[in-house]
Amino acid sequence: MRIGELLAAEELRLRLLTGDPGVEFRGVHITDLPAPGRYLSGGELVLTGLMWRRGPADSARFVAALVAAGAAALGAGLARLGHVPDDVVAACAAAGLPLLEVPTEVSFGALAELAVPRPPGDPRDPRGARDIRDARDALGRHRRLVAAVAEGAGLTELFALTAAELGVTGAVVSASGEVIAGEADDPVRLARAYLTAPALPCRSGGHTLFGVGRGHRAAGWLLACEGDLMDRADLGRELAACVTLERNRMEEGRRVERRLAEQLVMAALTEPDPAGLAARLRTCGIGPDEPYVVASAALPGHGPPGSAATRGPDAATLGGRALEELLGREVVAAAGADGAVAVVPLGGASAGELAERLRRGAEVLAALPGGRLRVGLSGALTGAAALRGGIEEAAHARRLAEARSGGVVTSDEIYTHALLLATVPGDVRRSFADRLLGPLIAYDRRHQSDLVRTLGTFLDCAGSWNACGERLHVHVNTVRYRIGRVEELTGRDLSSMADRVDFFLALRAG
Repeated sequence: MRIGELLAAEELRLRLLTGDPGVEFRGVHITDLPAPGRYLSGGELVLTGLMWRRGPADSARFVAALVAAGAAALGAGLARLGHVPDDVVAACAAAGLPLLEVPTEVSFGALAELAVPRPPGDPRDPRGARDIRDARDALGRHRRLVAAVAEGAGLTELFALTAAELGVTGAVVSASGEVIAGEADDPVRLARAYLTAPALPCRSGGHTLFGVGRGHRAAGWLLACEGDLMDRADLGRELAACVTLERNRMEEGRRVERRLAEQLVMAALTEPDPAGLAARLRTCGIGPDEPYVVASAALPGHGPPGSAATRGPDAATLGGRALEELLGREVVAAAGADGAVAVVPLGGASAGELAERLRRGAEVLAALPGGRLRVGLSGALTGAAALRGGIEEAAHARRLAEARSGGVVTSDEIYTHALLLATVPGDVRRSFADRLLGPLIAYDRRHQSDLVRTLGTFLDCAGSWNACGERLHVHVNTVRYRIGRVEELTGRDLSSMADRVDFFLALRAG
């Protein structure tokens, strides 16, 4: 088939941006890989959503890879950027590669069905009247779904239309297991399956899971379609593409909100003007008497199975996006140098209830291979004057979460020995613990004794022989004997407060 024949199909509304319409192609390949050459055999029309493009330099590399692999032409979709960047056009023109602009409402799957030539007599030959009609029906269906989203239909209306048009039902679920639209009996199970799947789409129970968009899964959405759609994956991808359009529309508004949040954080850290800071706080939706907390988050950018982590967002940006999803997109997070910061109105909740909500979501995200989410929460705050201290408090709590390799830490925990330990390098903490406890651990291993556990219980009981014996279910003389052995092996005196403190810290530093 020639490029000109596709241009002649009025329902496709394709536009040739550069190149010769007389060029022939003998297959279609859909990809968003930055270097797809190894998957091409030559002569293909390559269709891409431009997800690989992060900057102008990427275009020349991508086009060069296509030309080296013998691709016949490139078709660029408009769903992500709304236009084909000039650098893509220039790269194709310089390489002599025909470039087609593919409208948002045209499904790559439907385009491929019309474009792929088949041998005469093949029952799926798109040149047959029935198959052309089927492909055009799919194209019309996709266009109606996209038009509904473009006209402002929310996800609820989109699901209703999908049930009528495709006969497909299901739900959109966040990576933390929250249902965003539709219905799902066990969204947490679906989220965990999405986070750990080597590839999408995949099956999970009675659902087929599709990714929404191309972002990092930790801050992503999944589309869970009821039933087995693995043999009809194009249907699920059509719906996922429409959900992506709706999410992208929501993201446009959030970009403005994130800039306001960034300005608020910068003002809190640099400006001495309380009145101006209070005005910025009101702009972000928090009144002068409304209680709030500050959250700080980071997430190492290790991608899902099979992805390239180096292409993912930095830890601060990814942590902020994950935090937004954990809080039901009720807040926005401003990415900083080492962590994202979000100002979270408490409403009628307490800081403890908010922390528990974050812990539940973070536990779901922990299913994703790679680093765990680290979140620090300040105490409850009121007024603009408290904001700077809240930002610093939340950052200290997040660093303690990092020392623990992830999780949610509140301000209550940082005003203890735990914060002091978190500021000490890990190798120093381990060396301190090994030096003090090493003889006891070795003795327990050789004699199958219980000196380390007895020591910890003795300290927890504030040095009470009787309380320690009761908790361990042993006679008080046994406790005295074991503590005596601890003192002999370590050369320390457990009647000394200084030695008790050293042992206490050693038990928690290992």
